[in-house]
Amino acid sequence: MARPAAVRRRRPALRVPDWLLPWASVLGVLVLFEVLPRIGVLPRDHFPPISETLSTLGEELGEAGFWEAVGNTLQGWALGLGIAAGLAIPIGIVIGSSRLLYRALRGVIEFLRPIPSVALIPLAILIYGTGLESKVFLAAFASFWQLLVATLYGVQDVDPVATDTARSFGFSRVQRLFRVTLPSAVPYIATGLRIASAVSLILTVTAELVIGAPGLGRSINLARSGGNEELMYALILTTGILGVLLNGIFLRAERRVLRWHPSQRSGEAGA
Repeated sequence: MARPAAVRRRRPALRVPDWLLPWASVLGVLVLFEVLPRIGVLPRDHFPPISETLSTLGEELGEAGFWEAVGNTLQGWALGLGIAAGLAIPIGIVIGSSRLLYRALRGVIEFLRPIPSVALIPLAILIYGTGLESKVFLAAFASFWQLLVATLYGVQDVDPVATDTARSFGFSRVQRLFRVTLPSAVPYIATGLRIASAVSLILTVTAELVIGAPGLGRSINLARSGGNEELMYALILTTGILGVLLNGIFLRAERRVLRWHPSQRSGEAGA
């Protein structure tokens, strides 16, 4: 007599560790970009196999010019992000703390925020030329709005009950800012910093590509104009690796700084 389906022994489902999934997807993409050019699906003249690109990248790691380009890009990224953070966070706290000021400036913010930073490239060249200052200006402009909006949301999301409680205990405006408003806004600011970091890197490389400022972007352009596709893709891959590393650094710092926050505690419990 057949056993009921409900009591039949089921095979255990194959469980893949969570940490392995991203690496599996990366491996799959690498295999595709290795196989497709070799079988002719992608034109090999324009899409060399990924093994050749990685080999070129390995050779570049021993070249001083490569690291100089990486350093120039990171310099523009850091200065742009630093200037944006130094301006956007204090301004966001001031505007977000005043309902009247926020309502008065909301229209200006919504008008300026959508302006593409690349549209300001002619202005940057006109004012700053084609050096470091131009790419820092563009990176700072793009990152500024990401951080400003994140800070505004963080300041305005403060629990009014907590604010009223602090006020009833006689806390001054400055004390309420540092003990209530800022702790509530820090998660928003941290997320804004992580997003602004990626935006700053994108605009830095874009400025190097278009303007010709020293850095990875200009090196990519030179490799393209010289017909060296392997080097071009190796440098493009380098920009992607930089983005992943910087995002990982900010994410790790965010978890460390916000260890006390309920979102981080729930994430650790789920893990």
